[in-house]
Amino acid sequence: MSEYVVVYERADEGGWGAYLPDVPGVVALGITRDDVTAGIREAFDAYVDELKTHGVELPAPAAAVGTIEAA
Repeated sequence: MSEYVVVYERADEGGWGAYLPDVPGVVALGITRDDVTAGIREAFDAYVDELKTHGVELPAPAAAVGTIEAA
């Protein structure tokens, strides 16, 4: 099973957004991090189901996660 990077971003006015860099268009918004985590899971699962319906393979994950220190 492949693992895909999920990017979580906190909005200035509150709430959260999430997206998968390797799967354009799969996004979610939520009030809490738990809400957006559930939403991105649902969006990703729906996307995978749609691909399967049309006989299309899911693109392989390519994104990686890293950090750097502020100067």
